[in-house]
Amino acid sequence: MRVISLVPSTTEIVAAVGRAPWLVGVTSYCTVGAPPTAAVVGGTKNPDLARIVALRPDVVLANTEENRPADLDTLREQGLNVHETFPRTVEQARDVLCEIADVLEAAEQAAPIADDITGALAEAEAAAPDRRVVALTLIWRKPWMGLGPDTYADDLLWRCGFANALSGYPDRYPRLDEGLHFGADVVLLPSEPYEFGAKDLPALGALAGDTPARFVDGELLTWHGPRTADGLRTFSRLAEELAAG
Repeated sequence: MRVISLVPSTTEIVAAVGRAPWLVGVTSYCTVGAPPTAAVVGGTKNPDLARIVALRPDVVLANTEENRPADLDTLREQGLNVHETFPRTVEQARDVLCEIADVLEAAEQAAPIADDITGALAEAEAAAPDRRVVALTLIWRKPWMGLGPDTYADDLLWRCGFANALSGYPDRYPRLDEGLHFGADVVLLPSEPYEFGAKDLPALGALAGDTPARFVDGELLTWHGPRTADGLRTFSRLAEELAAG
């Protein structure tokens, strides 16, 4: 089977279930799991559609949030089989893993990963502190943007004992104005999609005042699939630590 993946986390899923040799095309952001033989077909938001068609894939694996609808529509119009997913909860992420594995005829290989997610989810929910830790999770700077509701990362944090300071916002990734009062116990600064570092801390005070900040692994927070179980365990431990104070 000839497979093209337009999502880094999906490329990792393909590799995790033993189908990396089937990948004939990946994006420039697919740094984990892609074989050296796979062609680079552009980015997630600007794929080279002509090259994708020329590679004659049996299936193109895509994501509603990561990829542009117009690009996926064009690929479908060219007769390609586009398998589109959009998990917004931990359970949906587990189901998407199994769904992709089914497409790749690798259900048996995916089962242990899915079982580990189920186990890690039960562990995280059992360990969640009685008082949730209110987190303001940022995803971008210039402009400041945060993690809102109805997202996979939001659900993962809630399952681990956090409460989202931006849960009342209508947008999934709201733009934030400086000087607002978020009522957060902690500001989480992920390593992606924007790589927060010490250089950003002086400016953070204008947004979140003296709320303490913690740097966190953005891939464990946002990449669903083989990293989900580790993400649940990591952020569960962090919630316990912060709640204990």
